[in-house]
Amino acid sequence: MLAPYCIRFAALVLAPALVFADDGLWLFDRFPKAVVKNRYGLDVTNEFLDHMRLSSVRFNSGGSGSFISPRGLLFTNHHVGADCIQKVSSAKNDYMKDGFYAKTDAEERACPDLEVNVLLRIEDITAKVQGAGGSTVAEQNAARKAKQTELEKACTAASGNRCDAVTLYSGGQYALYEYKKYTDVRLVFAPEYSVAAFGGDPDNFTYPRYCLDFALFRAYENGKPVEPKHWLRWSKEGAKENELIFVPGNPGSTGRLDTYAQLEYQRDTQLPNSLSFLDDMIASLKVFAKKDAEAKRLADAELQVYQNSYKAYSGFLRGLKDPKLMQQKQADEAKLRKAIADDPAKQGEYGKTWDEIATILGKWRADMPKYYALERIPANSTPLHLATEILRYANERTKPDDQRLREYVTPATPALEQELFSAAPISPELEKVKLASIFRAMRERVDAKHPVMQTIFANGRSAEQAAAYYVDGTKLADIELRKKLAADAAAANASNDPMMVLARAIDGPARELRKRFENEVESVLVANASKIARARLAAYGDKEYPDATFTLRVTFGTTKGYKNDKGEAVPWTTVTGGIYKRATGVEPFALPKSWLNAKGRINPNVPFNYVSTTDTHGGNSGSPTVNAKNEIVGILFDGNIEGLPNRYVFTDDQARSVHVASQGIIESLRSVYKANRVLKELGQ
Repeated sequence: MLAPYCIRFAALVLAPALVFADDGLWLFDRFPKAVVKNRYGLDVTNEFLDHMRLSSVRFNSGGSGSFISPRGLLFTNHHVGADCIQKVSSAKNDYMKDGFYAKTDAEERACPDLEVNVLLRIEDITAKVQGAGGSTVAEQNAARKAKQTELEKACTAASGNRCDAVTLYSGGQYALYEYKKYTDVRLVFAPEYSVAAFGGDPDNFTYPRYCLDFALFRAYENGKPVEPKHWLRWSKEGAKENELIFVPGNPGSTGRLDTYAQLEYQRDTQLPNSLSFLDDMIASLKVFAKKDAEAKRLADAELQVYQNSYKAYSGFLRGLKDPKLMQQKQADEAKLRKAIADDPAKQGEYGKTWDEIATILGKWRADMPKYYALERIPANSTPLHLATEILRYANERTKPDDQRLREYVTPATPALEQELFSAAPISPELEKVKLASIFRAMRERVDAKHPVMQTIFANGRSAEQAAAYYVDGTKLADIELRKKLAADAAAANASNDPMMVLARAIDGPARELRKRFENEVESVLVANASKIARARLAAYGDKEYPDATFTLRVTFGTTKGYKNDKGEAVPWTTVTGGIYKRATGVEPFALPKSWLNAKGRINPNVPFNYVSTTDTHGGNSGSPTVNAKNEIVGILFDGNIEGLPNRYVFTDDQARSVHVASQGIIESLRSVYKANRVLKELGQ
C-alpha cells in the first residue's frame, strides 16, 4: 500500500557479485541501461524514461499512480485512494461499500485534501548541502537542514512548483526534486471495497490473490481537466508471462544500506515498539466496528491501514530474526570494514563510524519509547494531530525558516495548509476509540508522574474517559476556528479548547526529546552514515542504488511464478473465474452484488492478478506496471509474505510483487460495471 567518487581502495573486495536478480530502486537519472540491454535485449532510451517519469505521479496519501489519458485521468490503487473515497462518503452514500462511478465530469467528486505530484527536474545539490558549515555534528546537521530549506525556497520562488530536498545514500548525496503539483483531484471510479480488498487481512501479503485494487481519479486545473503532455497508453494485449516489465513509483523506505547495529536496533527496539501500539489499535477498532453499520463503515478503512502496517512490520521483524539474513549483513559489513582497516588513511577517516553508530543507538534505546509516544503516536488521532499542527504552525511561522522545524518551513506551507483546513469529516465516536488507544500506548511508555500523564489522566480518568473528555470538548471540527488559531500564535498558545490544551502539554516535552534526538542521535547517524555511503559509492559507483525515500524510482523484472515452501509451483497469474471459487459469502471473502450478478457475463479465463520479480515496497502501491512499449499492463498493489525481508536484502527465489492485470481491469469495467465512459477514454 511506493527510489560518484573515485576511491579505489576496496573495489576488489566490494565489487558486487555477478548475479541476475532484478533488484534495484533506480534513480531515473542513473538507470542501468546496459544491464537491461545485456539481459533483455532492450535499448532503454532517455525518451523512454522521460515519458515514464512525466506520466508517473506521487499521491500525498502515501502511494503512487500515473496519468493514463489526455484528459488527466489518474490510475492508482483503491487502497491509496481510500482516504478520499472515505472522506467523500457518508452514511447515506457509502462509496467504500457500494463503489462509485461518475458518468459525467460534473458527477466527479472532489477530494478535500489530496495532492498529486509529477517529478519535473532533478538537481544535484550535494556540494551545497555538505558544505553548509558547522563545527560540531549537531551544528552541521542543523546547517544541512537550513541549506536544504534555503534551496527549496529558492526553487519554489523561481518556479512556482513544489521543491523537495532529498537525502540519498544516507547523506552521501543530496538532490533537489522539482514537482508540478495538482491539488484539485476528483474521484471518477472506485469498485466496492469488498472486491478491491477481497480476502482482507487473511490474504494480505499472500498469493494467489483476487483483488480489484484500483481506482480512477482526475486532475483538474483552473476548473478544467488537466491535459498532460505525457500519459501512459493502455496495452491492447495486456500482461503476458515471462515478459519484461517496469514499475515506476515512490517506494517508502528500505534499510539495505543500514549498518548491522541499526538492524539490531530495529529488531530489538523500534519494530517491537511499533507492533505493540498497532496491536492495541487494531483490537480497539475491531470492537468498535461491531457496534453498528455506521461504525463498521468508519472503521473499515482505518483497519485496512493498521492491519497492513502490522503485517508488514511483522514481516520485517521476521527477516531481522532470520540468522541467515543477519549473518549476510554482518559479513558484508565486515568486508567493508576490513578493506578500510587495510588502508591506514581510510582507517583514520572511516574506521570509527560503525562503532559510533552502535554507541549512540545503544544510548538512545531507553528514550526511544518515550520519544515515540510523545512525538509520533499522537498523529494517529485526527483532532490531536490537528491541534498539534495548528500549535506548531502558528509558532513556527513567527521564526526565520532556518530556525523552524523542517515540516513548517515556507516551501512546505501550501501542503500543510491544505491538510490543516481540509473539509474532511471527523467522526467523534471513531476518534474516541483511536485516542484511547493512543493514551494507553503513552501510559505504557511514559512515567505516570510525567506532567503529560498527569494532564491526560487527571482526576483518575481512564484512557476511555480521557479520550471522551478531549474529543467531546474540542471545537476543532470548525475550519474557521482552525484558521483563526493557526494565524495567531498568541491565540493558539492561550486557547482553552481541551485539545489545544492537550497539544500544548505534549508539545514542550516532545520538542525537548526531538531536539535531543536531532542533536545527539540523528546528527551522529547522518554524519557517520554519509561516511559509509562515500566509501560504498567509491567502490560501487552507480552500480549501487540508494535506499528508498518516497521519491520516484523505477524498477524492472519479469512476470513469472515461483515454488512455495512445499515445492509446489505457484502460477504467474490468477484468472477472474477464480474469485468465485475463492468466495464464501462471508467477509472478507464475500463478493458484492455487482460481481454476483455478472457471473454469467464475465469471461472466467481473463488474467486477474499476477506476480513479478520487480523490486517494490510500501509507497509503490498504485505504481503503473508497463511493458517494453511503455504501455499499461497492470498496477502494483502488494507483495507476498516472502518478499517482506527484501526491505533489508533482496532475493527473488520466492519474493514477488503482486499486480492487478490490465486485462482483468478492462473485463471488470466492461462486464461488471458497464463503465463505457471510462473504457472509451482508455481506448478500449
